Amino acid sequence: MLFYGPPGTGKTTTALAIAHQLFGPELYKSRVLELNASDDRGINVVRTKIKGFAAVAVGSGNPNSGYPCPPYKIIILDEADSMTEDAQNALRRTLETYSKVTRFCFICNYVSRIIEPLASRCAKFRFKPLSEEIMSSRISHICRQESLNLDSEALATLSSISDGDLRRAITYLQSAARLFGSSISAKNLISVSGVIPQDVVESFLSACRSGSFEKANKEVENITAEGYPVSQLLSQLFDMVVGTTDISDEQKARIFNRIAEADKYLIDGADEYLQLLDVASNTMRAICNMPQEFST
Repeated sequence: MLFYGPPGTGKTTTALAIAHQLFGPELYKSRVLELNASDDRGINVVRTKIKGFAAVAVGSGNPNSGYPCPPYKIIILDEADSMTEDAQNALRRTLETYSKVTRFCFICNYVSRIIEPLASRCAKFRFKPLSEEIMSSRISHICRQESLNLDSEALATLSSISDGDLRRAITYLQSAARLFGSSISAKNLISVSGVIPQDVVESFLSACRSGSFEKANKEVENITAEGYPVSQLLSQLFDMVVGTTDISDEQKARIFNRIAEADKYLIDGADEYLQLLDVASNTMRAICNMPQEFST
């Protein structure tokens, strides 16, 4: 099996739950081998540790244990997309040779990083980002168990800022509980998450709409002075512009093109102030239909 999808959506938990349900506490340790990215999983490990574990045959388990205990073992390779191509190639033959006594479960975030010969031998299962309903249900359960008080606005905010990643949502909740106590508001969650307040992004877009470079420059200075991460601002600006109806598709395309370039430059180590100022001037030029040469 090949489990893939964004982080925090339950891939590893699902694989471990399947293994526990198949073998129970008695046979789990002898029947399941779990290797993470923190372990050495180069070609030598594939040829020795994995192949050695896969080659050993096992009998059927105790029928009175209450678990199915099928006559095979399971190897769980977490974060398989970080394995080298040579190591993945070395697994191809192992998968087929020992398929009767050993089954494999690959877990990764990016299925494109798994070589095609390996992926074609697996049944693929895509894990989607968790819906707001599922996130809210689980977070509410955790709050009840931990005696935390979250109102409906804070619950919706937590689901929104975690982007379907339950692990991230739990981390934000834990950080907020440590800092602010048992009663947690939406504002508390935003402050611990690193997400920029919505009114800051709205002020930035309003300054760009005004057509005044002085206003836009002032907003850029305020944002950088507050220490907000510009890459996060660009992400939230993108979401805001997408949902705006009074900006044409052509104008949006010009804005997004510049946001993408700025994001790339930031990854390469460019100055945040200059990149945000350039995004502001290009956004203003696109929205106000200023000529191409009106650029700072």
